[in-house]
Amino acid sequence: MLSANDLFQKLKDIKIGGNICLFTYEKCEELAPQINRIRALKAEKNAILLAHSYVSPEIQLIADFTGDSYELSQKAQATTADTIVFSAVKFMAETAKVLNPTKQVLVPSKNNGCTLADSINADQVKALRSFYPDYTFVCYINTTAEVKALCDVCVTSSNCTQIVADIPNDKIYFLPDKLMAQNIINTLAQQGIHKSILYSEGTCYVHEDYDPEMITYLQSEHAGIQVLAHPECSPGVLSKADFVGSTSQMINHVKTHLNDTFLMLTECG
Repeated sequence: MLSANDLFQKLKDIKIGGNICLFTYEKCEELAPQINRIRALKAEKNAILLAHSYVSPEIQLIADFTGDSYELSQKAQATTADTIVFSAVKFMAETAKVLNPTKQVLVPSKNNGCTLADSINADQVKALRSFYPDYTFVCYINTTAEVKALCDVCVTSSNCTQIVADIPNDKIYFLPDKLMAQNIINTLAQQGIHKSILYSEGTCYVHEDYDPEMITYLQSEHAGIQVLAHPECSPGVLSKADFVGSTSQMINHVKTHLNDTFLMLTECG
């Protein structure tokens, strides 16, 4: 059984939003019984809990696996669990179900959409495919299952540029993330690869708010800080970054540079 003091020792140094949210001992007294109940239910139901890297620390503490969405779905495949509870947004749970068709997959909230995944639907993809019949349709994994089913290739943030480069067709339609598409275009151009790449106008509302001026300001306030950016950020932000990669790649980078200070502009959905 996890005691309130045990929980407090694990969470006391974590600050969310600066000093806005702290894990006080009183808060840990409230959380500890809930955590113990969840652990008991997992054992009783032969269930595992997957938690994306962006969820609250107390959820990550009781998760069986933490990481980015595709990585978590893969890890679930290797388990004998009957039920997967995915603490994240709906499209991630759909991916888990695709990779684990015999397992029950549950999402804790009904109101857990993603502005990026929700920016395009199956009917829109069908219309685009009719209008651009010569294009290879590439979708980012942050899309609904029905959208993935209508595309030719599905990519992740760690392999999107390489896969687009390797597609024999020079005509590519990328969806739903316009910022990631712009970054792919820029990176390919730097490699001397020029393709006709069209894209839809979807964005993650969090990444869209990051701008180069904000990065410059934070760099001036924190000398020597390393800026890590996700490919969902704008090209201007990526130009300021010291490292660009997926959530897992950024976490691994931090693990190998433990004495450095970081600003992470990571995935939120």
